[in-house]
Amino acid sequence: MKTIRRFIYREVATGVGFVTLAFLALFFFFDLVDELRSVGKGYELMHALLYVALSLPQHLYELLPITVLIGTIFVMARLAQTSEFTIMRTSGLGPWRALSTLLILGGAFVVLTFVIGDYIAPVSEKAAQLVKARRLGQISTGVTGAWLKERQGDHSFAVNVRAISTDGQMRNVRIFEFDKNGYAAATTQAEKGVFHPNNETWSLSNVKRSVFHREANGEMRVERTVDPEYDWKTRITSSMVAAAVLKPDKMSTLELFQYIRHLEANGQSAQRYELEFWRKVFYPLSCLVMVVLSLPFAYLHFRSGGIAGYVFGGVMAGISFFLLNNVFGFAGNLQNWSPMLSAAAPGIIYSLLSLAAFGWLVLRR
Repeated sequence: MKTIRRFIYREVATGVGFVTLAFLALFFFFDLVDELRSVGKGYELMHALLYVALSLPQHLYELLPITVLIGTIFVMARLAQTSEFTIMRTSGLGPWRALSTLLILGGAFVVLTFVIGDYIAPVSEKAAQLVKARRLGQISTGVTGAWLKERQGDHSFAVNVRAISTDGQMRNVRIFEFDKNGYAAATTQAEKGVFHPNNETWSLSNVKRSVFHREANGEMRVERTVDPEYDWKTRITSSMVAAAVLKPDKMSTLELFQYIRHLEANGQSAQRYELEFWRKVFYPLSCLVMVVLSLPFAYLHFRSGGIAGYVFGGVMAGISFFLLNNVFGFAGNLQNWSPMLSAAAPGIIYSLLSLAAFGWLVLRR
């Protein structure tokens, strides 16, 4: 039985690897063609190649579940066509043993997907953004940049960072301070800012501050100062600013969790980030759904031809899974559904469908 398992593992790993390389080559070509429009004026072909190469881990993370499905379906259908799987069944490879064998292999793909999505892809994506920013400008989001909120005692702060430079400095920082009654207490504008190593202070440069003092008679007095350096104590860390600048799907699970806690502590809506967090948690598990979905193809009875049609049907099933995943994500965000349920629902639905197909095709026939 160990020989059979090693054979299945080797065949599936080879099939999945081949399909993954083919998809990555396709995405590399499309991304390179898209980047060629920016080549020139300091952004050369080598920079475009480096940017596209650094973007590949993110594509690999997004593609792994569907390449696992395509590769596994192809292997299972080919084994059924050549009657090799029938020989394995007569050698003692029962339905539940075959399912457990594929689940173990799927667990390895789950771990691989999690490592790539949580450790490799976020780092490479940030490096890719820095490569492009060094040649084309600074990293920013939207027209006004990133906005964050923090509460310190009975005062609240609204913080705006227009952009982050290639060396990690914040550009055009604005801090709006409000008192317990919601009135403006002070404004701070800085040309640039850097994060203190202890992540509890921002060191701001070329600072203009306006402090509003309310007199007893109701009049307001404004005190304006200009300082070359100013240290602002805050719990907003560099990862939180990066989280506000980068898209949620480019962040790691830990960064999302920390940013969600920060938003909740300051009374801000975290629905979008909670949904992305749970999608990050459940997305690698979709590899298990894919291998379960592919197992019934090994029990189909055909001698010649038909593999292409079955593989195409499996691909359509995989694409429908990802479409349903996106639909639940958007609907959950719009309808304010439970983020965990919205992220887990597609996997649960397709797992039940896969097990139902397995039970009907394998156990009853």
